[in-house]
Amino acid sequence: MFTTVWTASPQRPSEGFTPNWSQEGFWRQSLRQVVRLGAGGERVRIRLSNAYGASPLRVAGATVARTVTGAVVEAGSLRRLTFGGSRSVAIPARGELISDAVELALESRESVTITLHLDAVTGPATFHAQAFATSYRGAGDLLEDAGGEGFDEVTESWYFLSGVDVSAGRTDGVALFGDSITDGFGSTQGMNRRWSDALLERTGRPVLNAGIGGNLLLNDSAWYGEKGVRRLDRDVLAYASVDTLVVLLGLNDIGFSETDEQPTYRPAPRVEVGELIAGHRELIRQARARGVRVVGATLLPFGGSDHWGERAAKVSHEFNEWIRCSGEYDAVADLSRALADPADSDVLCGAYDFGDHLHPNDDGYQVMAEVVAAVL
Repeated sequence: MFTTVWTASPQRPSEGFTPNWSQEGFWRQSLRQVVRLGAGGERVRIRLSNAYGASPLRVAGATVARTVTGAVVEAGSLRRLTFGGSRSVAIPARGELISDAVELALESRESVTITLHLDAVTGPATFHAQAFATSYRGAGDLLEDAGGEGFDEVTESWYFLSGVDVSAGRTDGVALFGDSITDGFGSTQGMNRRWSDALLERTGRPVLNAGIGGNLLLNDSAWYGEKGVRRLDRDVLAYASVDTLVVLLGLNDIGFSETDEQPTYRPAPRVEVGELIAGHRELIRQARARGVRVVGATLLPFGGSDHWGERAAKVSHEFNEWIRCSGEYDAVADLSRALADPADSDVLCGAYDFGDHLHPNDDGYQVMAEVVAAVL
């Protein structure tokens, strides 16, 4: 039995927050991506997504290997991946595919490197904008380039890769569903310091990160992904090994209308607390229909940030009280109180603030993991 031990939620090709290759795509190039696993196993397979592709995606070949550092892999661990027995495959537009499994013994929290050779024009690429990890690109077929010398370009996004499974036989996976805070914005680049990583360290359970920077619960966005009530099934519930869902979503829904700094999402509608609650009830309904336990997290303090304003403050207070007191979630993680400044509950504690009064730093993400671990 296979367990999904790493995921990245697919997004439409876009300019994103930092420069990326999603709109230009790939041609006669190899793409090398490094991910950290939430559990170990003796066999491994990968999931590829062409969810936003306008034409079939041709993958000329793929390998998986243990990571050494950067684009360097352990030469003796390189394994060719196949798809239905074939080394190459075409993934239909808006489709996804799971590779055949290969023998490769891997440990929990170990990093693995997946390399794709893309010999035909891909067109704009389905991707995940904010990886907070480095991916690599080089010309030609570099599938077995163990030293990584041919990979001379870097990016901070993931492309086409949406999941990794191992033969762990576990069904205790935890999925974190949210926006940039779940994605890991503010954590140290390349160091696996997101709160999903911290939760894995504390619990030993496979933790899947289904965050998308800027994501909204109730509305779609070209940059910020499909709305939460629509993408939950694809990004979380489709994985049979998930038995617990933690929801931290809604801050952008109420905060974008307070800021002039979000040119990709204008005009932002004014979302009231009843709409936010209705959206969360829909997430709860979908999860329980699959037998998944659901934990609700209160929105973090954001006073002084560009999302803050009188109306957003009112809605966040009312919404957090509903999370705490309604009893509609199976359990509550009160992140708001845990990360608040002792002198002002509307403000993120300075020791946990990345610097924008909105996103936690590494220490803040550790505290979030501690609070959630206590209610799992």
